[in-house]
Amino acid sequence: MNVFIGLDVSLASTAICVLGPQGKVVKEFQAASEPEALVLAIGSLPYTIDAIGLEAGPLSQWLSKGIEDAGFDVILMETRLVKAALKAMPIKTDRRDAQGIARLLQMGWYRPVHRKSVSSQEIRALLTARKSLQQAIINIELSMRGVLRNFGLKLGHVTRIRYDDRVRELVAENKILSASASTLLRAREQLRAELAALDTMITGLAKHDDVCRLMTTMPGVGPIVALTVRSAIDDPTRFARSKDVGPWAGLTPRRTQSGEMDIVGQITKTGDRGLRTALYQAAMILMHRGAPNWLQAWGRRVAHRRGSKRALIALARRIGVVLHRMWIDGTPFRYTQSSGAIA
Repeated sequence: MNVFIGLDVSLASTAICVLGPQGKVVKEFQAASEPEALVLAIGSLPYTIDAIGLEAGPLSQWLSKGIEDAGFDVILMETRLVKAALKAMPIKTDRRDAQGIARLLQMGWYRPVHRKSVSSQEIRALLTARKSLQQAIINIELSMRGVLRNFGLKLGHVTRIRYDDRVRELVAENKILSASASTLLRAREQLRAELAALDTMITGLAKHDDVCRLMTTMPGVGPIVALTVRSAIDDPTRFARSKDVGPWAGLTPRRTQSGEMDIVGQITKTGDRGLRTALYQAAMILMHRGAPNWLQAWGRRVAHRRGSKRALIALARRIGVVLHRMWIDGTPFRYTQSSGAIA
């Protein structure tokens, strides 16, 4: 008997549902959320397994790789679509979620998600650590501004280099505030040192990577953006067309159409948020700085017609498309547009 298996993964255990022909539940049980335990549990079933499905999540990359290495066909299912389907169930439990995932797998009503390579996951971990350090520094600075404001001490606009001197100048006459500010300033300085070390490592990685070196030939694309794009896409051949990168990154307008109603709204914001942010930052730089080029001229024409906000989104989307095409073709960025350029 051929069966489909749905896995609902949690931190400690995984609910398993085995679905037979005509959607009949053959077996339901649990196993530890470890690749070895899941392989042992699934391998002991006396059935022919058509596919195993699980929702994409924090543990899914690790678990799916372990199960696939054991010889099973594993499918990562897009979270947004799975959640929308499971929301219709009046009672939500891990057992029912596993059953719902198995039914979606059997019906084919899912969108598969690409499982990233280990190298891409490592780069993502490095970029995530950098983002956390940045946010910690910002939080300390905002906290310090708020504390000083309670005493009528206004920090005002100050450069990064002058920040420490300005704070010490404001709290010099108050011992308690001086002690509090000194502690925060030391923490901030240590975080900045760690961030600088991480930036050096990231720059070195991008410098020794052929794809990243190729991407940085485009104005506005530095090591951070190049590594973000590289780790997010991972395998460029999984896109049939370069234009598919825009919708995948959530940079296309949302549309609601029914009968005579047809509403085009803001961008969908699906997919990788870090990638969208990186492409938007690259668009900001490309639009206002750097040597003149065809992409910058195109963005400025869109800004003249539709406004700067829409132009930046459109430019971010097109940067992603062009970077993907550069990656596929192995060609650096051209400052003048040829007749066969991407529309």
